[in-house]
Amino acid sequence: MEGEKKEIAKAYEKYARQFTPKPDYLGNSIKAFLVGGVICTVSLWFQNRLTAGGMTEKDAGIFVTIALVAAAQLLTGLGVFDVIAKFAGAGVIVPITGFANSMVAPALEYKKEGPVLGVGAKMFSVAGPVLVCGISSAVAVGIIYWLAGRF
Repeated sequence: MEGEKKEIAKAYEKYARQFTPKPDYLGNSIKAFLVGGVICTVSLWFQNRLTAGGMTEKDAGIFVTIALVAAAQLLTGLGVFDVIAKFAGAGVIVPITGFANSMVAPALEYKKEGPVLGVGAKMFSVAGPVLVCGISSAVAVGIIYWLAGRF
């Protein structure tokens, strides 16, 4: 009985493999590299423009980060980010733009449930654990620095 189940499972796996598309690892890697590179290049160009305009490098970096998050959130809201992500893969998901998308996408999914219980409650469903970890780590490091400065 058990041997028969294993044979059926193997036969089904072989059958399913015929219809499963083979991923183009090289092509996907090149697209991710190029799109991620374009995002980083444009961001650096923007930061250099801000720095040339008199902003400090640190402030320009913060401004560029805010701009990237805002752009990703806007593109997610317009439904464009998913199209770009489908083409570019990790090239657009790995930078901070992916984090912004992960916050907005669940909120949009539940907008029909209302602004508070839908958008407000679901906005942090994916990103919430990341925020909790980041905030907790920041508090712990702050306490360590504060204690180190006292002794």
